[in-house]
Amino acid sequence: MSDPDLIRLRSTLAALAPQGRAALLPALQAAQQFHGWLPEVVAAEVGRALAVPLADVHGVIDFYAMLSRRPMGRTVARVCSAPVCALAGAEGLADALCRHLQVEPGEVSLDGEFTVEHAPCLGLCDHAPALLVGETALGRARPEQAAEICARGARPVSFVGGDIRILTSNCGQGHPTSLADYRSGGGYAGLNKALTMTPQDVLAEVKAAGLVGRGGAAFPTGVKWEGAAKAPGHPKYIVCNADESEPGTFKDRILMEEDPHRTIEGMIIAAHAVGARRGYFYVRGEYPYAFKVVGDALEEARQAGVIGGNLLGSGLDFDIEMRLGAGAYICGEETALLESIEGKRGFPRIKPPFPTTHGLFGKPTVINNVETFCNVPLILERGAAEYRKMGTDRSPGPKLFCVSGQIQKPGLYEVTFGATLRHVLFDLAGGLKQGRKLQAVLLGGAAGAFASEKDLDVILSFEHLGAAGLPLGSGAVMVFDDSADLRDVLKRIGQFFADESCGKCYPCQLGARRQYEILDRAAAGLPVAGDRERLADVGGTMIDASLCGLGQTAATAVLSALKLWPEMFERKK
Repeated sequence: MSDPDLIRLRSTLAALAPQGRAALLPALQAAQQFHGWLPEVVAAEVGRALAVPLADVHGVIDFYAMLSRRPMGRTVARVCSAPVCALAGAEGLADALCRHLQVEPGEVSLDGEFTVEHAPCLGLCDHAPALLVGETALGRARPEQAAEICARGARPVSFVGGDIRILTSNCGQGHPTSLADYRSGGGYAGLNKALTMTPQDVLAEVKAAGLVGRGGAAFPTGVKWEGAAKAPGHPKYIVCNADESEPGTFKDRILMEEDPHRTIEGMIIAAHAVGARRGYFYVRGEYPYAFKVVGDALEEARQAGVIGGNLLGSGLDFDIEMRLGAGAYICGEETALLESIEGKRGFPRIKPPFPTTHGLFGKPTVINNVETFCNVPLILERGAAEYRKMGTDRSPGPKLFCVSGQIQKPGLYEVTFGATLRHVLFDLAGGLKQGRKLQAVLLGGAAGAFASEKDLDVILSFEHLGAAGLPLGSGAVMVFDDSADLRDVLKRIGQFFADESCGKCYPCQLGARRQYEILDRAAAGLPVAGDRERLADVGGTMIDASLCGLGQTAATAVLSALKLWPEMFERKK
């Protein structure tokens, strides 16, 4: 490392040093920008500046996929290898890039500029095949565009539609909504109303609305907030989980990129309700543009007095700090995300205790995802009674569905709970491509379950999907027509969980690897006798014995396929 680079690195680290270990992830990200990777001398400098043992620094670097201790190109081209992108030709795209750059995957080009890598889902499923070149997202890329891809290109714009446009009213234009535009459309009205209410009344309104978490767990939001509000101890924290990493899911990305103030408003209302003075907005590493947009919106809000000290003249002090992830699906699990903010590997914690009493830095914490926070201003502005008029009794409010795969109009669709799967796929998303028949729909992403044609008229609500044995999950709807090889889809799902298992608990670490090995055999047409029983046994063990939701759902899609298509795991004759 040259002296000027070392001087600049030390200056950067000096600014982060007062935070100690909590600044480890941003410090490593800043340091990696100097070379594209983290040599030993750089890791040592980071450890000294933050008073973190070098072994722990290496542990964090090795945990996150977007940090590297081996030489990398200054620009990394990450080609999505998730099922939807694979069906759209991602493998051929990656091969074409490697040929153009004259490298193998993971190697550095001769000029030191590029490295090509396969990546798990990039949250660009509606633009398959997708890739991230440096910090530039590209979609619907073709192998013959390799040179153009390396020169970057225009960021793709997602289609946004649906029966209603409430949460997505400012989305679909391809650019972020400014503070002035957000306010002119009624933005921050919910916050203004909340600030005239007591924290207890705000909590009561959110509870009465029946809002549950939209990230997949569906825990009652008001109950979570009330738990943090009543928990002893200060300070209290509000955390936005924007580590949207579930394959097939991209709703939070669109909300952040095009309407960032809505989430910020929801976080401020939560802070008022529970008595928090500090918030963290944790965005997945594969969303650099969303990270920038939200950061700009926060600064805009700070300058206007919407966040910070005595915000809007209310006497409430609340500010938000940004955090960028570094490539770890497990950090979508709430306690793993808190560990990441604290400068550690993203290992999930044993629960109880729960974050509401022992969360970030051991203090009471509310953690919700982007879509959940976006519902909060709507509840405060219209009132719980009006909010409950949308949807069903047990599933009130609007819901966002991410439709991708072999469908005419991939995109983000907003409906009220109570719409059918058939309506979303055929009336809104245009149905299948001409001449094709529906083979399967994967609901809830890689951690979801397969539906078939018989399920098209199922009502999309927590209660109706539950009765049908299907998950709502994160709102992912991945469509596969009769041309798709579901064995390959399952192999990719198995590989995803085998790669993303954090390794903290053996049922998940070993089970996900064994599951992938069996699925890989099946995809090659070489299953062996007893594979169906092995998949059922491994899947049941992971569900019953895994520490967190990753292991508990890693076999869900596979077990549903086993039930629907048992012949898939038999040797072809």
